[in-house]
Amino acid sequence: MDFVLLKDMVLLFGLALVTVILFRQIKLPSIIGFLCTGIVAGPYALGLIRETHQVEQMAEIGVILLLFTIGIEFSLKELLRIKHLVLWGGGLQVGLSIAVVALIGTAAGFSLQQATFFGFLIALSSTAILMKLLMDAGEMDTPHGKIALGILIFQDLCVVPLMLFTPFLGGAGDGLSGIIMVSARALAVVVVSHFGARFAVPWIFNQVVKTRSRELFILTIIFVGFGTAWLTARVGLSLALGAFIAGLAISESEYSHQVMGDIIPFRDAFMSLFFISVGMLLDPTTLLRHPLLVGVIVLVILLVKGGIVTGAALALRFPPRPALISGLLLAQVGEFAFVLSLSGQTYGLLSAFQYQIFLAASVATMALTPLYLKVAEPLAGSIAARLPAVFKRGTRSTGVRHDRFPMENHVIIVGYGVNGQNLARVLNGNGIPYIAIETNHLTVKNERKKGTRIIFGDASRPEILTHALIDKARCIVVAISDAAATRRIAATARQIKPGIHLIVRTRYVAEMEPLFKLGVNDVVPEEFETSVEIFARVLRNYLIPQDQIEHCIAEVRRDSYQMFRTLSRRHSHATGISGYLSGVELATFRVRPGSPLAGTQLRDGLLRSRSGATVLVIRQGDQLAANPDPIWEFKADDLVLLLGTPDQLTFAAQLFEG
Repeated sequence: MDFVLLKDMVLLFGLALVTVILFRQIKLPSIIGFLCTGIVAGPYALGLIRETHQVEQMAEIGVILLLFTIGIEFSLKELLRIKHLVLWGGGLQVGLSIAVVALIGTAAGFSLQQATFFGFLIALSSTAILMKLLMDAGEMDTPHGKIALGILIFQDLCVVPLMLFTPFLGGAGDGLSGIIMVSARALAVVVVSHFGARFAVPWIFNQVVKTRSRELFILTIIFVGFGTAWLTARVGLSLALGAFIAGLAISESEYSHQVMGDIIPFRDAFMSLFFISVGMLLDPTTLLRHPLLVGVIVLVILLVKGGIVTGAALALRFPPRPALISGLLLAQVGEFAFVLSLSGQTYGLLSAFQYQIFLAASVATMALTPLYLKVAEPLAGSIAARLPAVFKRGTRSTGVRHDRFPMENHVIIVGYGVNGQNLARVLNGNGIPYIAIETNHLTVKNERKKGTRIIFGDASRPEILTHALIDKARCIVVAISDAAATRRIAATARQIKPGIHLIVRTRYVAEMEPLFKLGVNDVVPEEFETSVEIFARVLRNYLIPQDQIEHCIAEVRRDSYQMFRTLSRRHSHATGISGYLSGVELATFRVRPGSPLAGTQLRDGLLRSRSGATVLVIRQGDQLAANPDPIWEFKADDLVLLLGTPDQLTFAAQLFEG
């Protein structure tokens, strides 16, 4: 058995580990580390990898997965919303870039055909690098992120026409009729792929989800993404464009967030291979022998592309700041230009020396892109501030996407069974917002029809919790019966947002300690609560008075939950204040009209003398009083936060009732 490819993968990933760690120590982005890994391991340096073709094929998978996830995060509605960017912005950028570079090339002494081909190469930017950087920085939904995406989509659409025109520039090919035929076929495949994916994909996923098999779900994701990419590639379109179309189709379904969570680990692994493969193409001696020439070409690319993109955005009436940022971000050469350059070599439009110079300049622009992202905002802000007022006006908006469930300070309910639904009903009754997460697709479909704020997905995936706006949530309630999944969810939630309050349901008392070790605030064991309900019903059957039953319940809970809190204090870093106060609890009560407290003052001592509980906070309408004055008068509908033992709080509750 031949293990050459496996050996190459092990070498590349091992070298990448060392390189990226070193680069991160000096605060350089991982992308530069991957590019350097490829240069070092490639055939022109240490020669650890001689056969680069197989690595390049694996790297293409990374580009497919990247565009696939971008399509999922996007949507067809948003694509239509920025169609002016795709058509006009992208058209202006590509057309002007080719024209300006062709003029510069002919002035430098190259033939018109060669100069035009140079324009083809320079016009394309790196979708893979720029989208990865914007996604990592969380800037996909910013105005400059939308401008960049719109122009990049048009560039990807232009790959086919540029590939078709390359033989024509080299004096070969089937002429205009051949170009028209292939273009028509490509357009037909895009239309069929889009509508086929839009109607077939939801049906396929509905059937797969019914099996409740995660493996089958992942296989379906790969089939849909790679299948659409392969179909578009068969007619000469880029693989990336087909993957983007497949992602758009999935973005409209309720399974999109779970798809994202499952595919991201694969995407990140293969994307690192893509950057490594780009580095392997470069002969580092070219940079050493001709640094000035490479530097001049990099500067020309930066000025030409940056200026044209900025001008195109301004022409579309965008404000100067996002226009300047997007211009700087798109000032690099893209991965599809490498494919185009190989075609140019075949038809005599690039010599071997020119090819290496082009590669050196291209890799340099790619390596500089992370730096562009860091300096773009302050630089653009500085330039925009110095512009005359007439240039500062921009009337167009990119239509930045808003959250599907815009809310904050909400509860995330994991598991929408009986417990989850009862909690949701109570939260609705008290005006507390919530988002539910459920893995049963039928429950999700039915509840969405009722208007329930619910999403499909596995809450142990960070992407699902992020979509549920965990960064804005106050509390997570895990109401599922799977102990292992509960622990994964608790660990993930605590890692994403350390300060969030975690309440977990569990079956057995024995499962509590592992949960407290993970940082769970409150654990409600069904085993214990069931025993409380059983003895309460037994006592009622023997006609024991209700107040005596309540006293027994309070006593059992006080002793047992005190033991539970001891576990919590020992293991949890986020137990809340009640976890540190031995034998006491916090509880909130509402003053009912006609209650013994209504109309009395705090200094009368009725609450303290009758129950022994201590008043910490009182809320009266919009007024909040912490440690209130003795002259405070209780009024109907006041909310009072008390501190006391379970028995004290039980007695205090009676004073608040009418």
